[in-house]
Amino acid sequence: MRRLRSTAVTVLAVVALAGCSASSDSASDASGAAGTAAPAVDVPVPGTPEVAPGVPTQAQPDRQVVQTGSASVAVEDPAAGAQRVSELVEAAGGRVEERTEQAASQDEEDGAGASADLVVRVPADALTGVLADLEELGDVESVSVSRSDVTATVVDLDARISALQSSATRLQGLMDGAATTEALLAAEKALSERQSQLESLQSQRASLADQVELSTLRVQLRPFGVAPVGGPDGFLEGLGTGWRALVTTVGATLVVLGVVLPWMAVAALLTAGALALLRLVRRRSSVEAPAQG
Repeated sequence: MRRLRSTAVTVLAVVALAGCSASSDSASDASGAAGTAAPAVDVPVPGTPEVAPGVPTQAQPDRQVVQTGSASVAVEDPAAGAQRVSELVEAAGGRVEERTEQAASQDEEDGAGASADLVVRVPADALTGVLADLEELGDVESVSVSRSDVTATVVDLDARISALQSSATRLQGLMDGAATTEALLAAEKALSERQSQLESLQSQRASLADQVELSTLRVQLRPFGVAPVGGPDGFLEGLGTGWRALVTTVGATLVVLGVVLPWMAVAALLTAGALALLRLVRRRSSVEAPAQG
């Protein structure tokens, strides 16, 4: 039994030594290969973001959406409506970029020639509320809203900006350690080009961020009974425009009739008096004629 145990111990020792020698040989081979191979250098590719080793990639980015809209509203007074729209936009945290008002001409007493056009910027999350508030001004004849997803463009711009910033940092380090004038001038030229490209991309990114944050809304204000620019879009809109035009025309006719009616009454009285006087003269003439005969 003791001999068997000693034999087993001896075998295990030999196996262990063989394993250790094999592992040391493979380790030495690996270290030797690593020593002879050229060190790897990570060269950033323009247009791709740098990601540190061990850092997980970012999850799906938030969607970036640009919203633009337009609305046509029939109101009593376009100028007053434009003021009210400006107040609604400013109350929502937006601003008015363009505002144009046109008064009715002197020969258009019903105000059919008056109009107002506005271009406003509204926070994206407040656009729906502002469109709903337009119903307080008058009859909303048409509304259109379009949305454009610019998430891919935003991600691309951010990646290119990050790559250019890293490149500019490295070039700045080369300038600080330049050994010759030629190397310094070359680094300065390359750095100037990188900074110019970086400023252009940052400007594009800021403009895109502004469009995402603030939606653009165009508002057209017209008096009641005046068809919107481009005419009605369908039968119902045409019917509504025709009805409002009829109501406006009838109202204008009644106003004119109210102005003319007193004069018509006076003219009728004068005409009646003149006819009565003419009849009286004719009767006297007819009576005097037989008497003279």
